[in-house]
Amino acid sequence: MIAIRKQTCWGGLLRAIDPLTLQRYSASFPRRRLQEEFRFHVPKNLRGKHVLDIGCGDGHNSAFSGKARRQSNQHCLTQSIDPAHKKAEINKVRDATRFICSPVEEVEIPAHSFDVIWGDAILHHLIENLEFALSRLTLWAKPGALMLFSEPVNFNNALRRIRFALPVKTDATPDECSLEPAELTLIRRFVPDLRVRCYSLFGRFSRFIPINYNYERSSLWRRMIVNALASFEYAPLSLPFFQNLAGYAVFYGHLRHPGPAGNFNHDVN
Repeated sequence: MIAIRKQTCWGGLLRAIDPLTLQRYSASFPRRRLQEEFRFHVPKNLRGKHVLDIGCGDGHNSAFSGKARRQSNQHCLTQSIDPAHKKAEINKVRDATRFICSPVEEVEIPAHSFDVIWGDAILHHLIENLEFALSRLTLWAKPGALMLFSEPVNFNNALRRIRFALPVKTDATPDECSLEPAELTLIRRFVPDLRVRCYSLFGRFSRFIPINYNYERSSLWRRMIVNALASFEYAPLSLPFFQNLAGYAVFYGHLRHPGPAGNFNHDVN
């Protein structure tokens, strides 16, 4: 996996992945109602696949994929490489992971290198250069490569104003903006079969239920509340009207392969 990392301060997060977390995400039957589990199972079998993790944070997703999915070819694009290196070493997946410290707009990667392109909350940092970033990702992808991103979304401006009026501390940075319908239209130009699974109708409530945001180590009753909220919102968020109320979404599909001179073919494998 190649991981391209966004700038973040990670402090004390450099530790081995919790065995309970590995057990949860390695389950044969993922719970689609929980977006964290759903997105890890969309790629199915990653054995022998070449994966690009763009904006890989402290390398947690890369380390997890290497351990739980037995992935052997990871590349990670990052702007702060030391924490990601240490995370990979702690989890004994360093040999299977290559980290690159560079903005996606500047990095040079050979064309047709990856079977899967993965991103966790990164595209909404690239809104101003989204089309260029997507063209770069498409160039690096193999024909028919899977693209999978998990991003905050804003499909309803009125609801967004209400959310921001709530006295809740957020981790937003100055450069980020939730993806809106215009960004989805742009993404579909590169991913014609794009599928969107919406989440987080009650996300601002469920995030405070687990202890220290740790689902696995929280008490049974806390996990039951999180599960109940996720179950309660799952069916409504399958309907168009309620999808406009979502706060997060998983996007996935197959990248359209660029033809000669960078022009995009209209054939979809």
